[in-house]
Amino acid sequence: MTEDILNLMDKRRKAKGEQGEYESIHREVRRKCEEAKEAWLNEKCREIDKFQRQAPNTMYRNVEELIGKKKASSIGCLKAKNGEIIMEKDKILERWSEYIKELFDDERKEIEVMKGNFAGPPILKDEVRTAIWKMKNGKATGLDNIAAEQIKALDEFGINKITELLDEIYETGEIPKEMLKSIFIALPKRMERQNVNSTVLLAL
Repeated sequence: MTEDILNLMDKRRKAKGEQGEYESIHREVRRKCEEAKEAWLNEKCREIDKFQRQAPNTMYRNVEELIGKKKASSIGCLKAKNGEIIMEKDKILERWSEYIKELFDDERKEIEVMKGNFAGPPILKDEVRTAIWKMKNGKATGLDNIAAEQIKALDEFGINKITELLDEIYETGEIPKEMLKSIFIALPKRMERQNVNSTVLLAL
């Protein structure tokens, strides 16, 4: 899929009411797609021949892509809200930001956080210790790049520091901004990868 084809597809979409023009653009899109597919197949064959002895694993991956057993990597484009194809990185990021804001939009009134601990005793070290040791190893890290294994390796020093931090949050009602940030990874759930609505968002 090339930028030229995407532009033609967008032009075809806008010409739906004009039968003659629509058919002409449709034929051009098909011709361009066939040419792009032929070029892709030729490139894959050259890569297979090149990696036959140098890198067998890479060669096998190319063969699997060629026969349709393995999906090729997705293209760097996305559909805007109005259906227009966007390819610029900054506009793609703006579209994801727009989609996530709409997805998590909350019309409820903001709840006022009470200052001070009126609920009970402070958080205990034993509670923190139990929570830490229940954390599973080998999991992906968040924005802080701190793995569960690293926290466990700090032992009592880490337990003391985390308990102090949690008690401070509990007492003040203020959560550090760094703890409110998340990473979202878009996982396509259908073949239409250009559509943000065809993805599952994984939050880290």
